[in-house]
Amino acid sequence: MSSFENLRIVDNFYQTSLFFPMPTVLISTLCEDGTTNLGPYSLIQPYYVAGKDYYAMLLNCRNSSNTAQNILRTGKCAINFIDDNPKNFHEAVKLSWPGDKPSEKMPKCNFKLEKSLLEEENPEEKRPMVMTDAIEVIECTWMRDLDGATNDAPGQLEGYEGPYHDFNGITSKFGAHFILRIDKILMKKKYRDAIINGVTARDFPPLPVDYGYRDSKNFWFHRKRRMRAELLQVREASLASVRYAAERADDKIKFTDDALKCLLGVPRVFLPAALKGCVEWARENNVELVTEEHMKIINDKRAQEKKKK
Repeated sequence: MSSFENLRIVDNFYQTSLFFPMPTVLISTLCEDGTTNLGPYSLIQPYYVAGKDYYAMLLNCRNSSNTAQNILRTGKCAINFIDDNPKNFHEAVKLSWPGDKPSEKMPKCNFKLEKSLLEEENPEEKRPMVMTDAIEVIECTWMRDLDGATNDAPGQLEGYEGPYHDFNGITSKFGAHFILRIDKILMKKKYRDAIINGVTARDFPPLPVDYGYRDSKNFWFHRKRRMRAELLQVREASLASVRYAAERADDKIKFTDDALKCLLGVPRVFLPAALKGCVEWARENNVELVTEEHMKIINDKRAQEKKKK
């Protein structure tokens, strides 16, 4: 006998049929009059994380929402991560009522806004403002060319007629998905320094978790508690297996045993990418035999690139 009970799957199943942990963010977009609108969302997640020419997020929302209509028109948005102070969650819920116009709700909004860093760098590029009190912000551009969504346009507030796209743009009569290229990640100095210098349990920001399920009266969220670390298992590859992969990474560039020992802790799934990076460095620097000293230079270079980002 199963230890579980069956639960019927219905519309908005993540709210009605599940306890589903999700982020709580405010997405800022540009209105027609040039002002910034804020809309709270939880159906946002990483989409392209590696192996592409760019990184991307995926947003799922109503196509008639202010957020969707603004993205359809301008292609620009910013994803603002708020902290878990209950007054911030209360403020986010105030902004969530469907049908409220930006001109009605934004004058009552208590969140402070400031100019986009991308717009500061390039004043000709108009961007939605970002939240001053956000812990981190992802500035994005909608990739409208994907899935043939180039001609998707704002204006259909009573629902869109098909045909619909599969994964980008207008995907149903009342729904939309947006693949959002990550243009810039902004972060408050305290948390940026933690990522660059090494994170401890006390360095994690107090980000709220929206638990998906809601009834007819309440949204529910969880505040951050003390973080718990679980040590990663060390599964070092053998020198022979790393040598086998290195010999197939390039027909000219070779590695000493001491150099390959620097890669023993790299998980096997990431080893080809790590070797590719080493080979590219060696080509750029006219090195045909990579030594342990070269590996230290490569690792230092990666650390510097991470700091720049």
